[in-house]
This record gives sequence, C-alpha cells and structure tokens, in this order.
Amino acid sequence: MRESDSPATLRWPRPIGSPVLDSLRPVIEGSRHVRTDVARIAEVARWMAYEELPFPRFGLDFDPATDRERAIDFTMVSNTINSAFSDFETGVKFETELEGRTWSDSQAMTSCLKRAMAEGIPVLDGRYLAAVTRSELDAIFSGNIEMPMLDEKLAVLNEVGRVLAERYDGFFHNFLATCSPRLFDGGKGLVDRLVHEFPRFDDTSPYRGRTIRFYKLAQLAYWGLYSGFQGHGGFRIDDIGSMTAFADYIVPVAMRVMDIMVYTPELDARIERHELIPRDSDEEIEIRAHMLYATALLTEDINALRPPELQVIIPQVDARLWGSYHATHWPHHLTRTIMY
Repeated sequence: MRESDSPATLRWPRPIGSPVLDSLRPVIEGSRHVRTDVARIAEVARWMAYEELPFPRFGLDFDPATDRERAIDFTMVSNTINSAFSDFETGVKFETELEGRTWSDSQAMTSCLKRAMAEGIPVLDGRYLAAVTRSELDAIFSGNIEMPMLDEKLAVLNEVGRVLAERYDGFFHNFLATCSPRLFDGGKGLVDRLVHEFPRFDDTSPYRGRTIRFYKLAQLAYWGLYSGFQGHGGFRIDDIGSMTAFADYIVPVAMRVMDIMVYTPELDARIERHELIPRDSDEEIEIRAHMLYATALLTEDINALRPPELQVIIPQVDARLWGSYHATHWPHHLTRTIMY
C-alpha cells in the first residue's frame, strides 16, 4: 500500500446507515493485495457526473400491477440461486431454450423457472422446494450443460424451502409482509431478517478476526423489487439510500479498467491465468470490499457535481458500471461460491 493510502490518510465515505459499508474499514486499512486510488475516483467523477445515470426500471418476470405476490415470490426465489452460471473448468455458460430464444446466465435460470411453472411445477412454493431432489432440479434446469453448482443450489433451495414452509405458509411474500419497510432496522429490517432467517443470504467473510458484510444477493433482490415496482404501486423501502453496490465479478472489472482499483502484479497474474481465487481468501475479500468502498466514494464525488434534483444513490452507479462492462473480454476473478 502506498504511503498516501495509509490508514491515517484514508478518505472514508460518509455514513449512510449501512452495516455493509460500516464493516469494510479493517479490509480497506489492512489490504495487501488490492488498493483504491482515491484521486482517480475524483477524475472519473468529473466526467461521469454529467452522464444521465437514470434510475433503472428493471422488468419483473410477472406483472407487479396484476400479480404482485407472484412477482415478489419469483424475484426472491430466483435470487436464492442467482450465482455461478458458468462452468468453472471450461468457462462455458449455462444456456437454455424458451419461446424460440436462447437464454444464458441468470436469464437462462429464470427461463427455466418460468418453463417449470408453465408445466405446473410449483417452484415458488417452499413446500415443494424443501423436498425437491437433485434429479428433479436437474430436469428443471435442462440446458446445454448441467447447471453449475447444482448440488449447492439444491442445498440452498431445500434450506430456504424448509424455512418458508415452516414459518410463512410456503411463500416469500408472507415473509416480507412481516418485515419493517427498511433494509436495516435494528434486526427488524428486510435485509436484517433475510440474512438471519435464511442463512443462504448471510453473505459475510472473516477477515483477521473481524466479520465483513457484503449481503450481495439480499440487497440485489430488494433492489429488483424496488425498481421493478416503480409505477406499479411501489415496493416500500424507506432507507433505500443505505443500499450499497452489489459485490460481484463485473464491477471490479470496471474499476480495474478505469484504474480505480489496483491489484498487485501477483493477483493480476492469477486472474489473467483464470486461477480460482478461494472463497474467503484475503484476495477475494479485498476485491469485494474495495469495490464497495470505491463505488461509495465515486457516488459521493458524482453527487458533489450534480444539482440536488439529480442526486443518485450507489446502486445507480453500480448499474452504470455493470451495464457497461458485463460483456467485456477483460478477465474477472473467479471464485467458486453461491454468494454471487
């Protein structure tokens, strides 16, 4: 780490009420493999601030105006398994056919769920998910290759299904109805409850005796509902400004291309070789933590250059970066995990 980036001189984002962002300091101050170039963030903000940066309007897979409960259930179940859609050995992406089109990655997964529903399989009902078998799930996710990490996806669906069946009559919309309309609310909020009651969403990592929170899929599920329900009665989240970016593979690539995040030559070489970066290794944690830290600072610097009526929140900046770089040929780190 450069002298100018020592803990005593690190710039820290303003508090936004996020346990995720608040947990990152030990990583940012102690990183050995990744650093954030704060001066470069200011340079990027000087031109990105003048882009439109629209509020995303994500289309939900079911009409939120006429089928609100199913739209909620589908979004939550699909985010339960929204990870790992490429074979880690070959790099081949999972694809499937639906309605005369070929779908890949997460869209292939949601297409498989919709196809199953059309066939009468109750994939949104926790009572079914709790008992679904490997062979049944393999048939649901029929495609060009076996669904990557099928066994792990089976385990999380069984786990989530059991909780839904035992406590919420089988459905996520019943769970959400019992939560405070805030992401974080002293244990009562949407994210608070989700990561506590459904360990599948408890996306944390140990780092030198501290717990680092990421909560990627938990936040992404609610971001999808919040944005998808815009204009359709809304999905109430009173503290949407406390949401961070979504710590995945793609936004770190954007930060690398823009020279905001800097890796050691050794880490760069491992990524270039497509070498697996182990889950919960210092390298993986530092990549994810610096990505969250950098997007928070970039959002602040962008807002400093925009008028009050055009202020943005962190997920809008995340959407801009992800949308521009999700198809890039620049290599991203590879980690075998169900968390992103």
